[in-house]
Amino acid sequence: MNKIISSLKNSILKLITKIKEEFKKISKTTLIIAAVLILVCLAFILGFKTGEKTLPTFETSNTINGIENINLNKPEGVDFSLFWDAWRYIQEYYLKSDSLDNQKMVYGAIKGMIDSLGDPYTVFFDPDDAKKFTEDVSGNFSGVGIEIGLKDGIITVIAPLEDTPAWRAGLKAGDKILAINKELTDGLALEEAVKKIRGEKGTSVTLTIMREGFNQPKDFTIIRDSITVPAVKISFLDNNIAHLKLLSFNENAPLEFYRASLQIVMKNSPGIILDLRNNPGGYLDGAVNLAGWFVKRGEVVVREKEKDGREKLFKASGNQMFLNTPVIVLVNEGSASAAEILAGALKDLRKIKLVGEKTFGKGSVQTLLPLIDNSMIKVTIAEWLTPDGNQINEKGLEPDYNIKNEENSEKDLQLEKALEILKEQIKSK
Repeated sequence: MNKIISSLKNSILKLITKIKEEFKKISKTTLIIAAVLILVCLAFILGFKTGEKTLPTFETSNTINGIENINLNKPEGVDFSLFWDAWRYIQEYYLKSDSLDNQKMVYGAIKGMIDSLGDPYTVFFDPDDAKKFTEDVSGNFSGVGIEIGLKDGIITVIAPLEDTPAWRAGLKAGDKILAINKELTDGLALEEAVKKIRGEKGTSVTLTIMREGFNQPKDFTIIRDSITVPAVKISFLDNNIAHLKLLSFNENAPLEFYRASLQIVMKNSPGIILDLRNNPGGYLDGAVNLAGWFVKRGEVVVREKEKDGREKLFKASGNQMFLNTPVIVLVNEGSASAAEILAGALKDLRKIKLVGEKTFGKGSVQTLLPLIDNSMIKVTIAEWLTPDGNQINEKGLEPDYNIKNEENSEKDLQLEKALEILKEQIKSK
């Protein structure tokens, strides 16, 4: 046993002696380099460990605090990690992160995505706004009574609805809304402008308006009221010529037009002045339905051009009651959307004359897409063309007789011209 221990001892001593000899062969420069490399590695490790303590540690799972259904209906091939990284940073660093409203943040994200499209008519409605929008198209809501749009990047009055607070205050089609309650509208989305203008009955809103002929903007303070929009008004002029005003293409329009048509028949009217001035539009079906009273059954009233270039044709299917009745159509820059469709159809199919001013040029098609929590998206899916294939959107319709009413004049020069032309047509019939 002692021999074994002695042998091991001798072997270890020889190994140590050899190691010492090899160590002496290493240069001082090599030792310095080795020492520097060791220090660099230690610094890197120390920095990495410090970074781990200060940066947020993101979970690799699909679980986000307070959020459900992350992967439900997710499109293939979409890397959404950037969005969730931003979401987590807000939760980690935002000063008031304890009071975050996750649902409101989701709505804001959807709105931002839609705003990036640059289309003023594609919008997101949260549940409350969706309810208000539904009330608007039904013809009953609370506000000042104007339809607005975006023209040349400026919030613009398409039309004041007749006998509403805005109409009585003197707002006109084409007015530029520069501010709402002194807050500038530059860069303001359409739906945000609508929300700011609308409000409870009896409250006021101040609109800063710039109009052709104004030397400087002027403030209009308007008291909000309950708005019930009639679709049709009928009166009779010389020789029982009917003055048929279509104020809106809301859901009541077909029934109200039917009632007015009965009066026209009973009066045995020799002609009709179809007044579409300040009509901001509404339901497409309403325009197609009413066109069927004036054109042949089966004729194309409007072409709907989709994103792939295909066209959907909407054809007249009405009773042709006024097919052979002389008609003149009144339009102005407040005539938009469905009103332009009807005017364009009568111009193309029956060569009916348009009198007044160039129309607004709102000829894109929107559809409502409901979301699971009663919010919804109104999205542009196509554009409208007249039967002859003329584009409406951003171009409008040019009148055959360009007549402008004089400011602050009680005379309706446009109506007088329409009556003059119609009388000539009735005589020559």
